[in-house]
Amino acid sequence: MNPSKIVRENIRKLTDLPNIGKAGAADLELLGIEKPGDLMGQDPYEMYERLCILTGSRHDPCVIDVFISVICFINGDEPKVWWEYTAEHKSVQASKQDIAYQVTQKDK
Repeated sequence: MNPSKIVRENIRKLTDLPNIGKAGAADLELLGIEKPGDLMGQDPYEMYERLCILTGSRHDPCVIDVFISVICFINGDEPKVWWEYTAEHKSVQASKQDIAYQVTQKDK
């Protein structure tokens, strides 16, 4: 749903969440998430990795942004459009790559 139309008190199903339409809801259901409350305690990066494994394909990284947006919303943040989380996910991914590089260089 478009974040500008979200009313927190009316959230009942996955498609009531910000940035979640039918395809996003299907992805969440594939991950075992059946209702909005199931998102509590979830890690959006781990969710993305599991989705890629379950479907056998690498999904567009914007899916990470969508997952971050719904996790932040479920944890009390205001609803925002998914692309407002792109910088955050890119920063986290860059940090992971830096760590991986340092580990591989240490072994040389």
